[in-house]
Amino acid sequence: MEEREMRALLAAVADGSLDPDEAALRLKTAPFSDLGYAKVDHQRGMRQGVAEVIYGAGKTPAQMAGIAASMRAAGQERVLITRLSAEAADEVRTLLADADPAAAQAFVYHELPRLGLVGGLPEPDGNGTVVVAAAGTSDLPVAEEAALTAEVLGNEVVRLYDVGVAGIHRLLAHADDIAAAQVVVAVAGMEGALASVVGGLASCPVIAVPTSVGYGASFGGVAALLAMLNSCASGVSVVNIDNGFGAGYQASSINHLKAK
Repeated sequence: MEEREMRALLAAVADGSLDPDEAALRLKTAPFSDLGYAKVDHQRGMRQGVAEVIYGAGKTPAQMAGIAASMRAAGQERVLITRLSAEAADEVRTLLADADPAAAQAFVYHELPRLGLVGGLPEPDGNGTVVVAAAGTSDLPVAEEAALTAEVLGNEVVRLYDVGVAGIHRLLAHADDIAAAQVVVAVAGMEGALASVVGGLASCPVIAVPTSVGYGASFGGVAALLAMLNSCASGVSVVNIDNGFGAGYQASSINHLKAK
């Protein structure tokens, strides 16, 4: 449960639209629910500003559906599942139909980034725009994972796709978008040069995402990772290979920072 949802819960009790017993039942799930195979963290939204996200790889459809249903029962409106195959998504939807019919109806699967979402996208409430720039079409699964994650977390996202350094004029045509961004996510495989070029154009933080796209000597993204870590452009940070989710999450954190 996020802080805003906790406040809404208390306000509903105060104005009489929610029965105190129902509110107490929801609060009893804090701080977590023990499902045996998972301890679902219901207070993460209050601690970190973002509720728990389900990492789908390695989990069975039954486990993912169980975790999602537990989160929904605790009052979590929106549930994100990453690294979810199309086959598993169909099973999750079927299982949710038994446990939480409303969640099953609100479940949408995004095939390219392999993301499942219950609850739809919120209205953007960040400080500015998050630009997601992808070097090539082959990088789009990772780029879309970053872009959609950022949108789920309440950010306005501008997508710049197929703007790699092999045709740098394609990137320079979007110089205004980069200049106006609050944060840029640069996604690239091969030699990973896009992050350095973007870092030399942007006045905001740049989050570099190396992808596993490339021929043999790219070593599954290691070459791009090392290139990005060694970037001479200031303000470039790097996440793990193919970690679009991590980049989108970090971009959202930056875009929601308030002056203290």
